[in-house]
Amino acid sequence: MAAKWAIGLMSGTSGDGVDAALIKADAQAIEVFGPSVSEPYDPAFRDRLKACYGGKQPAAEIDAVARDLTLLHARAVQRLLALAHLKPADILICGFHGQTILHAPRERRTWQIGDGALLAKLIGIDVVNDFRAADVAAGGQGAPLVPIFHKALADTLPPEVKRPLAVLNIGGVANVTWIGPNDSTGHGSLLAFDTGPGNALIDDWAQRHGGEPVDLGGALARAGRIDEDVLAELLSHPFFDLPAPKSLDRNAFHSKMVDHLNAVDGAATLTAFTAAAIARAVHLFPEPAQNWLVCGGGRHNPVLMEALTERLDAPVRGVDAIDWNGDALEAQAFAYLALRSLAGLPISFPTTTGVPQPMTGGTLHRA
Repeated sequence: MAAKWAIGLMSGTSGDGVDAALIKADAQAIEVFGPSVSEPYDPAFRDRLKACYGGKQPAAEIDAVARDLTLLHARAVQRLLALAHLKPADILICGFHGQTILHAPRERRTWQIGDGALLAKLIGIDVVNDFRAADVAAGGQGAPLVPIFHKALADTLPPEVKRPLAVLNIGGVANVTWIGPNDSTGHGSLLAFDTGPGNALIDDWAQRHGGEPVDLGGALARAGRIDEDVLAELLSHPFFDLPAPKSLDRNAFHSKMVDHLNAVDGAATLTAFTAAAIARAVHLFPEPAQNWLVCGGGRHNPVLMEALTERLDAPVRGVDAIDWNGDALEAQAFAYLALRSLAGLPISFPTTTGVPQPMTGGTLHRA
């Protein structure tokens, strides 16, 4: 398949908005990175969305939120097309992740809301959504799905960026892709899994104690002291003893263990928890990573990045340093996954989600 324009849409576990990105690619390699846009959710919609986490709202409300979410995604696509001076007819496919409100792979359940058929009608572009369900139904974790895109990106890097390479995404939940050296076939091995909390606990704490949706610049955490006893208790969670691949729901961890701390000490301890959980991932790698590349919102938190540098025995830097777009990367990934889905190629693998065999996924909706 010749390289075609594709749009990817991502509304992550942080629940702060939708990212939309353009790539020109085929199902194997990326040719051109196009522009990207972000469509922030207003506070009222964000509250409605977060109230749906766990699937605890009445079905009518979840349906209403899903429709409004789809409309916001359509608006992001329209903004992106205008920015790129492209028409719907110029785009082969749109990958629509939707919003995860429940992820329980042990129960073979994962739930991403968003109406793929409605989105295709609104934007006039074929849409692939529901990327995770087939993997989970087959016994996989359904996450993370981005590793095959990380691999495609890594294949464009110059040889001085040594492998093994760890690509760390710090969203609401943090996940890592370990990419081994290329073998005689030119393919590097992959391992991927969720490492634990990312920004979710820190963001929720900042909202409660500072009235901001994030700990801006890590200011709260920098002013506080880590409670090492609480940190040790947080790290005793049984998730950290599980083998990889493994994945998490956003609400698998909670902040009640730090509720007795003041605002700054709580932020410092939760930030240290995210960094320490990521560092715990190292023992699951087949061999140590020689470089860590960080994407997602967490790379904007200097206190978190400093903590990672202290805990990881390898260089740590944001992906922007190697000209990857760290804010748009996950959206780009779902454009790439949509292209692979169209081509019938695998998007998940035994070493990335634990699925029994490589498999494709996604549901196609014609415009």
